[in-house]
Parts: sequence; structure tokens; C-alpha cells
Amino acid sequence: MTPTPVFAGIDVGGTTTQVVLVDERLRMLAHSTTHTPALEGGRAILDAASALIDGLLSAGDVTLAGIGVGSAGVVDTAAGRVAVVSDSFSGWAGFEARDYLEARYAVDSLIANDVNAFLAGEMIAGAGAGRDNALGITLGTGVGGALWLGGRLFAGANGAAGEIGHAPGFGDLPCTCGERGHLETLASGRSIRGLYERATGRLNSAAQIAALADAGDGEAQRIFREAGEGLARAILVATALLDVDTVVIGGGVSNAWHLLHPAISAALAAEPPVRGSAPVVVRGELGDSAVAQGAAALAYAARAAA
Repeated sequence: MTPTPVFAGIDVGGTTTQVVLVDERLRMLAHSTTHTPALEGGRAILDAASALIDGLLSAGDVTLAGIGVGSAGVVDTAAGRVAVVSDSFSGWAGFEARDYLEARYAVDSLIANDVNAFLAGEMIAGAGAGRDNALGITLGTGVGGALWLGGRLFAGANGAAGEIGHAPGFGDLPCTCGERGHLETLASGRSIRGLYERATGRLNSAAQIAALADAGDGEAQRIFREAGEGLARAILVATALLDVDTVVIGGGVSNAWHLLHPAISAALAAEPPVRGSAPVVVRGELGDSAVAQGAAALAYAARAAA
């Protein structure tokens, strides 16, 4: 019996690394996670990921056909490495990730920004399937963004297209990047925690603040409403510039979709884009494995196009 060709997707996070295997129909067959040795350098990071790949491959009658990696930071896709990443990592920026994986597994490999991978997965096999143009937004510790235009990822001149989280014009609060008034100061998990603590003196997680909003806490409700309104303004800017017809939102903060989406919808209805119709705004469908599945989908697409 011929082994099933599979594609591995790796999500390298600052705390956790996840690996999935998908088949040629992009169905997830297996997944596994491990701690990311983020401060031990690129080789240690990919050694940990490779141990997961090896374990998953040994559990079934499959053969590896390609590998995709989704990583935080600005990625040099042509060189196959992360160019810039936060200080949560050491020795990851500049590490020849593609060369390492291709030497180890003798299959084509690629590396993409994690939000680009998230959006690719959602557009190929998730909430945006069948659509050609979209803005992707992830709401986690920070706010990430990506663009899918004309049926493919659009990376921009420096690999940072779509990074709406660091667009200015959203107030005057300091952002983690050192600037002020970025969307991230309203809609990230970190900012939601900080805004609630500033308003009440109480420190809670974004998930706990969402639960408080559900229980009738006015400050919690206000913070999520203003996050949704900020996201709507960002969506309107993207729609005006790029005429995207779809917005896919993921990340941990999107678990409070019932609080965010009404505010987004109301703001878009109050100030519709010049074309007259607002884009469809949907929550991602792939959940916690979206980045890894998207990276695997990109590896599949690259092989299919070869």
C-alpha cells in the first residue's frame, strides 16, 4: 500500500510550538505540541519541532512531502528565515530555518509570518474559503494583520503588509512598540488587561474580563465595545484602500466574539465604506491550530504550483 503524502505545519510561538500533519485535501491528520526553547537558539527551536514531526510520522503510514513554518516576527520568505523578532526569542532571527529543515528531511520547506500563515489557512481551508480578497487580524497578546489579495498572500515590499495592529490613529495610549495610539492599544489581550486595571484597579486576564462583561460589569463591557469599534475603524481603512470584501479575525481574544462582533457590526453600519457595503466579518474556523494548518497549506500550495 502506498504511503499517504502529508505536509507538516509548524507554529513557532514564544511559549509553545505546535506541529500538524495534513493530507493533500488539507485535512488535519495529527497534531502535537511542545515547549518552545525560545532562548536557546534556532537549532534548538527546530530540533524541538522536528522531534514532534518525527513522532507523528512514525505513527502512521505516511510520507512527508513538504514543510511550512509559521513564526512571529518579520520573515524574509525568499531567504527562508526570520529577519526580525521580539526579545522573547534568542538566536531565532537570522537562523537558516529553511536550510535546516531541507537538510534534515530532503523536502521543500518554507517559512512565513505567523499571521500570514493564519490567514492562508483560513482562506484555503477555513472561514474565508472560496473568497479572493481579505484582511486577516489576530487578537492575542498583540494585534497582528495580514492581506490576501487576488487569491494569494500579499506580503508587501518588506514582508509586513497588513500589519494593521501598528497603524496609528486609535487614541494616545503607549504601544508595546514604543509609539502611541496604535490599534494594539485597544484590542490586544495585553491592552484589555491594562485598560481594565487602569479603570478598576483590578488585574484580570482578558478571558476573565469577558466573563465579567457577560455578568454585567460596565467597565468590562465598555472596553470590549471600544475594542470592537477600533477594529471597525481599521477595517474601514483597509476597505477604503484595498476594497477587501472579507475580514477574518482569530486569536485568543476572539473567544469573546459575542462581545466584539456586535460592536464591529454597529460601527460598520454607522459609517459604511464608500462602496456602500461593508465587508463580511467572520471569526476564524481553525482555532488554535490555524497557524500550523496554514503553514502546512502554504507548503502544499507551493508544491502544487511547482
